[in-house]
Amino acid sequence: MRRWLLRRSIRTRITLGSVAVGLVVLSAASVALHHQVRTATEDTDRSLAASDLAPFVQDLRQNPDELPDEPTRGVLVGIRADGRWVVDTLPRGVREALPTTAGTSGPTDGRPQDDGDGDQDRDGGRDGSGDEDGDRVATREVRADGRTYVVAGQQVGDTVVWAARDTRPGQETIRRVDRSLVVGTLLAVAAFAGTAWVLTGLALRPVARMRRRAEDLGDGGADGHLPVGPAEDELAALARTLNRFVDRQHENAARERRMVSDAAHELRTPLAALTARLELAHRHSGDAPALEGDLTAAERDAARLSALAASLLELSRLDDGADEHVTSTADELVSELMASVDRARALPEAVTTEVDFVTAVPDGDARYAIGRSAFARVVDNLTANALAAATGGSVQVDLAQRDDELVLRVLDDGPGVPDAFLPHAFERFARADASRNSALGGSGLGLALVRGTAERAGGSATLRNRKTGGAEAEVRLPRR
Repeated sequence: MRRWLLRRSIRTRITLGSVAVGLVVLSAASVALHHQVRTATEDTDRSLAASDLAPFVQDLRQNPDELPDEPTRGVLVGIRADGRWVVDTLPRGVREALPTTAGTSGPTDGRPQDDGDGDQDRDGGRDGSGDEDGDRVATREVRADGRTYVVAGQQVGDTVVWAARDTRPGQETIRRVDRSLVVGTLLAVAAFAGTAWVLTGLALRPVARMRRRAEDLGDGGADGHLPVGPAEDELAALARTLNRFVDRQHENAARERRMVSDAAHELRTPLAALTARLELAHRHSGDAPALEGDLTAAERDAARLSALAASLLELSRLDDGADEHVTSTADELVSELMASVDRARALPEAVTTEVDFVTAVPDGDARYAIGRSAFARVVDNLTANALAAATGGSVQVDLAQRDDELVLRVLDDGPGVPDAFLPHAFERFARADASRNSALGGSGLGLALVRGTAERAGGSATLRNRKTGGAEAEVRLPRR
């Protein structure tokens, strides 16, 4: 059953659920109403029987020496005195089923019963019993001659007065009410089903439009967003969420296309140069000095290609969330900083440029969400860029703890960065000019790697020009 339901549409499942709930609720209400109507009908029959009894009881009390008047037509009354029926309009079956006194109660099926005094009587009834002074009316149900009667009895001295009411009108009323309840329940359930079907269809209509729009977007046949309805409901919120997802997908696709295009462009130049170097090497096979020069140039082009490929791979790892759970202590990052400065001093650009560093890290056990190798790449890229810009000048690398952050600053006294380039400095394959080329051959990926690594650690990276000249790159890493 569950598997069958899961194959149905949401509209069908909601409609079936509404029908089931409506059927249960309406059935329970019908049963309760049936019980109330039945109880009210039975109470009415007993009350009417007691009402028929009351005038005769009153007459006997007021005139004990006279026989009561005969009941009017249709009134079923029996008065028994001194072992004989002095007034009797009761059906025979009812008369034979009655006991000799009015003080017993309980249902009867019309068969003679012995009440212990030797007389054959019929015991039946409910909600009534005799008492010592005979003031209480005893009521009972008597089944006789294929019918059910409600009989009220009261003892007046040695006389017993009985009044009976045929329950067929009340039972017919109950049957009519039951038929009305069944028909009403079925009609109400049908109304439940129709209403649920229509309202669910109206509620899901925006979903159908969103699905068709999503199919068009997926097939490339349309641009834009999914439709957002005027109502501020869950479907509108879902549409806005999906639209943000579509925007991110478009941005990712555009960035991937741009990256592939830029990477192809960047790779084409060193590959062409490497090919030309190798062709020249073949031509200079008999000239050792020329051949050595061609091979050296080819090695530089191959190193540039290798560095570019490594940078692209590292950016891909950052996009995939690699190393996002790696942490390092402040002392470990200081060690990586000093090693990176040593590597920078060994670069050719450092022959005429002074590279120095300062650290102010009092809490060496503080942890930061960045790996040692990733932090080393950040320092390497920033110092390489600074060396390329500050030829013949100086580069200062500072690492300090401020509040709950670790701040890395790399300063140079070069010509600075064009103001128009600053907003795009950390974009992939972005270049300012030849004076800011990195040690990776000017691929424009160094600062993109810096920003990606800093943001992966929950921090930030900025680049600005110094008022005194040169540029300053800053990376902030929050304490873990």
